[in-house]
Amino acid sequence: MQNKKTDLYSQSHLVVAAIRVYEHLNSRPPTVDDVCRVINFSAEQGHFICRKLQEIEAIKAVEGSYGTRLFINNHLKLENLPRHEPENKLENDLKKFQDTQKSFSRKIESFQAQQKQKKKDLFTEMEKKLKEELEKK
Repeated sequence: MQNKKTDLYSQSHLVVAAIRVYEHLNSRPPTVDDVCRVINFSAEQGHFICRKLQEIEAIKAVEGSYGTRLFINNHLKLENLPRHEPENKLENDLKKFQDTQKSFSRKIESFQAQQKQKKKDLFTEMEKKLKEELEKK
């Protein structure tokens, strides 16, 4: 079993290495999709990491007549990225959302139970008043 590293630091190094390998093999700079194919990343994940690398100016994306190509600008800026911090924000956000939904569901069930009890009490009260009215007559 392969232990995949999912922190931004490791993935960024993979992307920069893939740019170098692709340039070496094909004698031209890669697109984001080319990089994703080389390292078997999803397009979304590749675009996310490339945007982060562009923000820290580690790579450049140059728009040309044959599409947007990636170039390594300063690979040393990768060392400024946080290490060993897994990118599980999506999982954490999903868990928070699920907890919120469960809490919301519990509130709805509680409210429905209260409404059911109020309805039952109302019918009991109406039945009681109706019996009193019948007894008076």
